[in-house]
Amino acid sequence: MAAENHDERFQQHAEMIQGLARMFAAQHDFNQRVTLAIERIEQTLAEVKTMQADMKNLLARMIEQGTNGREA
Repeated sequence: MAAENHDERFQQHAEMIQGLARMFAAQHDFNQRVTLAIERIEQTLAEVKTMQADMKNLLARMIEQGTNGREA
């Protein structure tokens, strides 16, 4: 009887460990996807900032600085 109880508990623990291993693997995959998404967002933000600076420079050249954008 004690051996059966031991075997049953061992099997339960083995199943729990396998479940945890699956959970950790799924979490790892999720973390990788999130990391890649964050990297893409950061790259897009850098491109937007560059484009914004380019547009600011272009507008500054188009608008006369002395009139503050108003026609004389």
